[in-house]
Amino acid sequence: MHMVCLDLEGVLVPEIWIAFAEATGIPELKKTTRDEPDYDKLMQYRLGILREHGLKLPDIQRVIAGMDPLEGAAEFTEALRERTQLAVLSDTFRQFAGPLMKKLRWPTLFCNELTVAPDGAITGYRLRQKDGKRKAVQAFHSMNVKVFASGDSYNDLSMIREADGGALFRAPESIRAEHPEIPVCDSYSGLLRAVDSFLQQQA
Repeated sequence: MHMVCLDLEGVLVPEIWIAFAEATGIPELKKTTRDEPDYDKLMQYRLGILREHGLKLPDIQRVIAGMDPLEGAAEFTEALRERTQLAVLSDTFRQFAGPLMKKLRWPTLFCNELTVAPDGAITGYRLRQKDGKRKAVQAFHSMNVKVFASGDSYNDLSMIREADGGALFRAPESIRAEHPEIPVCDSYSGLLRAVDSFLQQQA
């Protein structure tokens, strides 16, 4: 049996924090896991900015409600699901993901959770588990499932390395230069070809 594991933001949907930064005019919120490898440091930075500006979960959810998947993403996920199983492994949050998952026809999603005060203020976050993307691949391996993984950021590297096959997808030049050993795909058609090649090798 085979499984494709994909990152969400930057691969299937736009970066939520970047969209929110543009909507609020706060450029500091454009920093993502493409820029900062330490996820806790990044989230504490983000939460500090939200507190400073008095922004709450409903403010972010209003922006998300107007977002769509990246062009071609829905068709790509449908093509994948015709070939094999698909799981989305993301460091986003349950409170963010729902509207975008609906537009992608509800693929299986493993993500994290925000802690939210009664007034809607985001007070913190809870990881599903530390290094959850890599551990999800390990769990699929424990069920004798071969995994192809793809993502675009620092927090996807351990998942891709743990998988039986994989590629970066539209990753920034900094990550490509630091990890030349990992193949790169810059289009859904190219990523689908990489998956097809993987499936043929595993047959």
